[in-house]
Amino acid sequence: MTLPLTSRIALVSGASRGIGYAAARALAKAGAHIVAVARTQGGLEELDDEIRKDGGSTTLVPLNLTDFDGIARLGAALHERHGKLDILLGNAGVAGPSSPLGHIDLKPWNDVMAINATANFQLIRCMEPLLKNSDAGRAVFVTSAAAHKANAYLGPYAASKAALETLVRVWAEETTSTKIRVNLFNPGPIRTRMRASVFPGEDPMTLDTPDQAAQCILPMCAPDWSETGKLYDYPTRTLLSFKPPA
Repeated sequence: MTLPLTSRIALVSGASRGIGYAAARALAKAGAHIVAVARTQGGLEELDDEIRKDGGSTTLVPLNLTDFDGIARLGAALHERHGKLDILLGNAGVAGPSSPLGHIDLKPWNDVMAINATANFQLIRCMEPLLKNSDAGRAVFVTSAAAHKANAYLGPYAASKAALETLVRVWAEETTSTKIRVNLFNPGPIRTRMRASVFPGEDPMTLDTPDQAAQCILPMCAPDWSETGKLYDYPTRTLLSFKPPA
């Protein structure tokens, strides 16, 4: 039986743990070849072991996404090796400091913006030509309700996710006449290490797992997915359109 994503190339950032790890495994089980990008070599090797056990294949890319030239080199390498990219999952993210804005130094602010916003901008720049070479390029970026709630003490994270959402929506508008479809995914509270670092008093066993969330990302990466410029809200299992402020 032919798997639904057979012969498709999927780049997953932040693939060494959490939602990225789970989504990479789910995409691989559906037949995609995974280009797994993360800082952590050990996590990537563990992912590779699990995907190979499932009969899938990976290319491991140990890369800090603040190495913007490294992202460009990755794009060139993918062009040379595959000539296309079918799926881009922009999952990598950092929480940053949980402090009042006036107590946050410029460096941690820049660090959060570099990963959560600028790195995704560079991925868009460098991967768009490859996605255009696909018969059905699909891009999904992981966001957060913090972008809209503007919670106190999560300023850098909230601002970076709001920037990401606007960036992705602009790209969706720019690619409506192409075969690329670009969307956002809000996982809500998920049992991840990053969630535990921000909410240490929360019982993680009350939360859904990354594997559960990944199952809702999978359809958004399929060639028959037609929506663009939308946000899939995992907590409510609803595909949402963006509306102007009241």
